[in-house]
Amino acid sequence: MSVLDLVLGRRLANREFNERKIGAFEGLPAMGLDGLGSSAYGPEAALSILIPLGAGATSYIGWVMVPIVALLAILFASYWQTVRAYPSNGGAYIVARDNLGTNASLLAAAALMVDYVLNVAVGIAAGVGALVSAAPALHPYILPLCLAILVIVTVVNLRGTLDAGRVFALPTYLFIVSFGFVLALGAYRVFSSGGNPQALVAPPAAGEATEAVTLWLLLRAFASGCTAMTGVEAVSNGMTAFREPTVKYGHRTLTAIVVILGTLLLGIAFLAHTYEIGAMSQEQDGYRSVLSQISAAVLGEGVLYYTTIGSLLCVLAFSANTSFVDFPRLCRVVAEDGFLPKSFAIAGRRLVFDVGILYLAVTSGVLLIAFGGITDRLIPLFAIGAFLTFTISQTGMVWHWRRSITAGSSNRGNKTHLALNTAGALTTGVALIVIVAAKLLEGAWITIVVLPIVIVLLKNIRSYYDRLFDELRVPAPIKLSDLSAPIAMVTLESWTKLSENALTFAMSISPDVIAVHLLKLSRPDQEEERRKLEERWRAEVEEPLAREGLSPPRLVILQSEYRNLQLPMMKLIDQIKAQHPSKRIAVLIPDVVKDRWYQHLLHTHRAARLRSRLLRLRDEDLTVINVSLRIKQRAEHPQ
Repeated sequence: MSVLDLVLGRRLANREFNERKIGAFEGLPAMGLDGLGSSAYGPEAALSILIPLGAGATSYIGWVMVPIVALLAILFASYWQTVRAYPSNGGAYIVARDNLGTNASLLAAAALMVDYVLNVAVGIAAGVGALVSAAPALHPYILPLCLAILVIVTVVNLRGTLDAGRVFALPTYLFIVSFGFVLALGAYRVFSSGGNPQALVAPPAAGEATEAVTLWLLLRAFASGCTAMTGVEAVSNGMTAFREPTVKYGHRTLTAIVVILGTLLLGIAFLAHTYEIGAMSQEQDGYRSVLSQISAAVLGEGVLYYTTIGSLLCVLAFSANTSFVDFPRLCRVVAEDGFLPKSFAIAGRRLVFDVGILYLAVTSGVLLIAFGGITDRLIPLFAIGAFLTFTISQTGMVWHWRRSITAGSSNRGNKTHLALNTAGALTTGVALIVIVAAKLLEGAWITIVVLPIVIVLLKNIRSYYDRLFDELRVPAPIKLSDLSAPIAMVTLESWTKLSENALTFAMSISPDVIAVHLLKLSRPDQEEERRKLEERWRAEVEEPLAREGLSPPRLVILQSEYRNLQLPMMKLIDQIKAQHPSKRIAVLIPDVVKDRWYQHLLHTHRAARLRSRLLRLRDEDLTVINVSLRIKQRAEHPQ
């Protein structure tokens, strides 16, 4: 077993594709970690905006979270029917492409791609923030911890979606049970104490109020808190991951995500208000997250507390898994439409789209490094892409149902579906406007600038493929007018088995073969080198071929003042083309196959440079052929 097999698992066959699909049990960890994890940084982001209110901040968290949960319910109803209408893939890109056109679909794709990258960075940074809040001594190592977790999530996802769902199932369900217990116990103590519970570990005192509450402040808190809903669309985007019947498993997973997320958001807001727990700056010494403070207030700082915080850390850190499940699938669809490189559409050794996974890992890693792994610095960039895709997806579904009604569909439920998606489009559109207005100067402008750049890049990629298709398209049957053999040119460094292999192949495809050698030695030694090569050529090539009655290849020896074969070779090709304008030329370049990584360091790569230079000529009558020879490994040589 190789190291690669040990880390990533054995290579899977195509027939195993359906066996690698997931149900609702694996679907919740695979696609729900983003939504569940956002319950930690969504309320905290809202409370961070309310810090200027001092101790009064917790009095207004309910006014922020209740509208968010109401919006979550609208999105749930909207995506429920999107999953039913698009059981194979109901992502915003597909819905927009089918109903709103190419430009809208590219806007949705760009928004989703940016959002997925941000989700990985924010989720991992929030997870490390939870760890640092429980172990403040780790504060100097925030960035290395973020990058280490990124590597772990990447490797697990390269093993496949099914493996990722199973690996992350334990921390996911432990998180649900742990915080379900914290919220239930905390609520019990609130009601049993008449609304004045005693915290087992008192939260840090809030600072002095520096501002009065305003509508604009609450809208900004709402905008930041909306980051709690960024994982709702994951199920519709990842429907291809579910086994049959996909709609059943998609609906079950979506329901579980939304119900658990809604319960967590309301419960956190309630306990933060009653226990008077506010947000702290993540860069502050002794930083503790809101959920860490709530858990300590309800459970104390014993085994249960550390178990709960451990599950929170895992869920937050691994919430990036949702992006690793959906991002490669989105890229696959976009690549199949020609807007991304075709490599994004190719399944790898474990039947997942490796290129998309690796691209996501690299870009999110760059983002973590750029922002130092601090959640507060990344939050302003977040949520815009998610709510933009919400709005585009819901608007696309509105046109989908309108077309069905206009076409005379007898299904009475279509009008209900239309009303639900219209409500979803309007509410998410209004929320998007609020989020953009509230976060524009905090860094959201970066996302707004990046989206058009991504769209231009996608269109340029499609333009390249369109030009390539036009160039490669054959307008008529195959032409048989010119089947004459080409002039074959073989580059020789010296007379070796490598040269012999290339020369015999050249003679098998053409009666007109030219061997080309470059004099590399200094001028006083060139004549001696020429004489030795010509003598060996006569003895090893010309005379044996003459005895067989065959015409031997010509030997052309070139000189170059700068020891460069490329320029003299170009001139020779031009001369031959001038002498034989109707002939095609095939240049055969012998090369040794490098089986080991270190072998690449031991060769000059002159063959590769010459091949690259010839290909850049873009001459339709010039063909470059690489004639390779594999050197036997030590164990293969006879004893």
